[in-house]
Amino acid sequence: MNLRQLEILRAVIRHRTTVAAADDLALSQPAISNALKAMEAQAGFALFERVNNRLFPTTEAMALYRESEAIFALHAKLDNRVRDLRECRSGHLSIVATPPVAYSIIPPALSGFLRRRPQTRMFFDVRRYEGIIEGVLSRVAELGFALGLSHHPGIAHEVVHSGEMVCVLPPNHPLAEQPVVSAADLVGVPFIGLERGTRLGEAVRDSFAQAGAPFQPTVEVRYCNTACVLAAAGVGAAVVDPFSPSQGGSRDLIVRPFAPKTLAVAYMLWSEAEPLSRLAKAFLDEVRQASLLLGREAS
Repeated sequence: MNLRQLEILRAVIRHRTTVAAADDLALSQPAISNALKAMEAQAGFALFERVNNRLFPTTEAMALYRESEAIFALHAKLDNRVRDLRECRSGHLSIVATPPVAYSIIPPALSGFLRRRPQTRMFFDVRRYEGIIEGVLSRVAELGFALGLSHHPGIAHEVVHSGEMVCVLPPNHPLAEQPVVSAADLVGVPFIGLERGTRLGEAVRDSFAQAGAPFQPTVEVRYCNTACVLAAAGVGAAVVDPFSPSQGGSRDLIVRPFAPKTLAVAYMLWSEAEPLSRLAKAFLDEVRQASLLLGREAS
């Protein structure tokens, strides 16, 4: 017997009439009757006994019914799996991000994404820029997110958010009343600089050079988040990406635009070696939405 024949057999056993079984399976009553005759001829024994226009399964038919339970349970499981894959409701996705993006755009995107897909499992790691590139190229992560980007063969990218570097100041700082803080304003005051050789650190140094202002940090740190913590503690002013000042929630920081304008562009990255999974594409859509919301809040 094939799967369709077993399905008809089970429907007739449940409903006890060919008319009700036909309605259940969206078939005609003659089609059900003909199928039963063909099954009995094929099996070589009776499957039903007719009593008062109702069909009662024989012992042999009930044995087939019970034996087929596992088949239809497996079929239902497979059907649900196909539906989950089609709607991107289950699976496994690995992503990596640099700290500014990891603590700003990714959390709200991840929250909405997983809320609608409770069967999905995620791997999420926070790394330096070099680790993002390595993770994507090695396929340890299907998606990467980073501030700034150089050309890397084999890496596809899309801008997810574009902003400008800002100046963060301790409470009651002498520069806090200025609507815009320039590189020249930061000369001669305690200043927290970003590490040389980092993408944002070099961008800030270039901005100081463009303004003709010497870059003389009192303290150098690797991450913008660290600079914000130190600024809030009164160590000095800092120039950081636009995402980091809002991380941590309770920080007492003054945030001002920085001049000259210094771009801070967030990218999403993936390998060109293989097509993105449907799950990855769905998460990218979620990140795009989170980025739009972040842009509206900033304006």
